[in-house]
Amino acid sequence: MTRILGIDPGSRITGYGVVEFDGPRSRYVASGTVRCADGDLPARLNEIFTGLREVIATHAPDESAIEQVFMHRNADSALKLGQARGAAICACTSHDLAIGEYTPRQIKQAVVGTGAATKVQVQEMVRRLLELPAAPPSDAADALAVALTHGQARQLTERIGAVGGLRAGRMR
Repeated sequence: MTRILGIDPGSRITGYGVVEFDGPRSRYVASGTVRCADGDLPARLNEIFTGLREVIATHAPDESAIEQVFMHRNADSALKLGQARGAAICACTSHDLAIGEYTPRQIKQAVVGTGAATKVQVQEMVRRLLELPAAPPSDAADALAVALTHGQARQLTERIGAVGGLRAGRMR
């Protein structure tokens, strides 16, 4: 069984989602947001770092995954998002968690089946895949989608490795 922390970074709201995988089965553990108070960017980055360290301490994930920064129309927003992402990565590495990184398009493709999915479609598929009674809020749903994407990628990598090992075994 593997527990994965998914992170949707933001300079004001950072979403997190924890999903447990047992083979092909996934199970919802927790989700929520780290909401930063108004203030200067360094203080908000510290809130992200501290908040995610608390999530990690509480839920003890085995691995983590985070959404990669995509280019915004506003360069200042992209820089702030990149710094929030850095604070989240530091929180994970301070707990020795391996980190998978996925583009927004990869996440939407893995969870919805199309890289052009809307936020509402992502929320609904997360609800269905994790058998939740209601769709989670957008930031938490995005983070759960990151965790689901990493879990799928991990399973695929394990299967490819197993197939490669079997082929090598047969050749001997």
